[in-house]
Amino acid sequence: MSGLVIRDSGGVVEVTPESAAWSYVGFEVFRLDAGKQLERPTAGREVCVVMLSGQADFAVGSHRWTEVGSRDSVFEGPPDAVYAPPGEQIAISASSDCEVALCWAPASDGAEPALIKAAEIKPFKRGSGRTERTIHNILMEDRPAESLLVTEVLTPAGNWSSYPPHKHDTDDPPRETYLEETYYHRLARPEGFAVQLVYTDDRSLDEAIQVRDGDVVLVPRGYHPVAAGPGYDLYYLNVMAGPTRRWLVTTDADHRWQLD
Repeated sequence: MSGLVIRDSGGVVEVTPESAAWSYVGFEVFRLDAGKQLERPTAGREVCVVMLSGQADFAVGSHRWTEVGSRDSVFEGPPDAVYAPPGEQIAISASSDCEVALCWAPASDGAEPALIKAAEIKPFKRGSGRTERTIHNILMEDRPAESLLVTEVLTPAGNWSSYPPHKHDTDDPPRETYLEETYYHRLARPEGFAVQLVYTDDRSLDEAIQVRDGDVVLVPRGYHPVAAGPGYDLYYLNVMAGPTRRWLVTTDADHRWQLD
């Protein structure tokens, strides 16, 4: 198995900067039965909790929100999400069976705790034809945070996504920013698969990864396009963070003509 893939383990997924051998991005997924509770201190990090499915009540410091959650599946529209800054305690109480994704990055100040409602997230299309996909920007540059960037992408069966291939592994704004990234993949038919490439110009990193339902792919550097298998609609949740909170990318020169 590729060292860039983290498999679901009994309803829990965990990526830490230490396990990924990088500096910024942490990512966790939990499946909670109704009535169960999950607590996490943010300490020196900020977190965006994305409701993948189901509903939960949230407490972030003195802030309280009930029945957070807008969908029964990641394929049913945008999510509700909760943002928590560093130095807070997060308590999540499942009001139904639910799945939650915790997206982490280092922070010193962050922003105010906030509920991001699904109705505030406006889906839009990117690409055309066999590269068309739907984007849900959850916590991108238009929303306040210190280093986190979080977005969802839904790719129809047989289509390519994160395409043309791009990279963001060099800290050289305004040309490109250094951003570590995780891809959390789900398939509408869980027996299906997708393929993700992760490669650099010099091919010192050059992997073709068969992605299964619930896999996390680490992107420490390089280009990273994704293809959904025919018959298998694909969802992925991206978490990015780095020294500059901007999404500035370089397209693979061999494929840049497709932007014309």
